[in-house]
Formats: sequence, structure tokens, C-alpha cells
Amino acid sequence: MTSRPLELALEASFERLSASVPADVGIAIARPDRTYALGTWSSGVAWSTIKVPLAIAALRCNWLRARDLAVKAITESDNRASEELWSGLGDPADAARQVQGIIAEGGDTKTEVESRRLRRGYTAFGQTQWTLQRQARFAAQLPSIEGAADVIDLMGNLTAGHRWGLAAKGIAAKGGWGPGAEGEYLVRQFGVMPTPSGQWGVALAAEAAVFEAGVEVLNTLANWLVSRLPVLARY
Repeated sequence: MTSRPLELALEASFERLSASVPADVGIAIARPDRTYALGTWSSGVAWSTIKVPLAIAALRCNWLRARDLAVKAITESDNRASEELWSGLGDPADAARQVQGIIAEGGDTKTEVESRRLRRGYTAFGQTQWTLQRQARFAAQLPSIEGAADVIDLMGNLTAGHRWGLAAKGIAAKGGWGPGAEGEYLVRQFGVMPTPSGQWGVALAAEAAVFEAGVEVLNTLANWLVSRLPVLARY
């Protein structure tokens, strides 16, 4: 099968999957040769996925202070620990610049980390707007970022309640979730996927009615992604 029919078949398969789930969905895949996306959902609030570059920045700044906090921030997605990591980077503007610098090292020079607390009860950095394609590119480059190895290890050892989607497949991943302004609920996740052709960065998202529905949809997306790796490698 040549590349164009293969591409059309893959897109049709994902369209059928999208039509079968109760959510607006998207997937982005970053390979060494290209980055591409499937689905209609493409960008939104980072939520707790931003804790990955935050943890790397904090560990670089003060490893001894940040180590235990990073464990909680990544494996349990603990917001209090994440706020402590953030405050350890200086004032909000300085902290945002440092976290943004980590993201830029991963090849994403467009994403701007939010320093202002835009919504009461939520972290400032968690409201960063992060597209799936940029997040996938960051994930693909994550293993090459200085100091990221410890964080990737933590992403591969999430606590039981966070092992859904990519993590349920044994892939080092970090999820994020939260309510939108109009009643919708976003659940997203990114990870570093080992493949026969090298490590890929992948990012998934589902905008559903409630958290639980979003998690179930991400489980479905992860199953689809892993089952089609041989085809995706030729896409």
C-alpha cells in the first residue's frame, strides 16, 4: 500500500473511533521525521501535564529541595507539591520563564507558560495553553533534555489511580484534567512511546462531560494507538 492510501485508511479508522466515543478527541504523534495529528481536538489548557517541565526546572534549580516534591507532583499529580516546586523557582514571572525554557529545549519554542492565576482554585502554570502537536514534539525530545531522566522514571511509576491511557500500557506518561468554562471536562495526557523506529512523543486529549468519561475515552485512544503502531510506522 502506498503512503496516500495508507494515510486515508488510518484517518478513516480514527474517524470511526471518534464517532464511537462520547467526547471531542485528538491525537498527536511526533516521530523523528514528522509530527502529525488526528481528530478535531487540537489545543487547550495544559492542566497537570505542565508538571513535567516544571519538575525538571525545579530539579535543576535545587535537586535536594525538589526531589521529594517532584515525586509527589508527577506520580500523584499533587498540586500542593507542584505549587512548592513553582515557588522555589522565584516569583511567578521568573518561574514561568524557567519552565518555558525547559519546553523550548524540547523543541517547542511557541508555548508560553502562564504566570498569572487566571482561575480561582487552580494553579497559574496549569492554565498554560499547550497544543497537542507541540506537546508531542516536546515528549519526543524529552529523553534528550538535561535532567529529564529522573522525571521520565517517575512518569513510568505513577500511582495506581493515575495509570490510565498511555500509562496503562506501560508507557511513561503524565496526565492532566480539569473543567472548562462551559461545563465540558478536558482529560489529556502525553508520553514517551518506545517503537521499533525509535522513541516517539505522543499526546492524547478527550473533551467529555465528566472526568471518568474522559479517562475511559483516553483508554480507548491508547488502545487504538498501540494496536496500530505497525501501520503508524509506515504513515
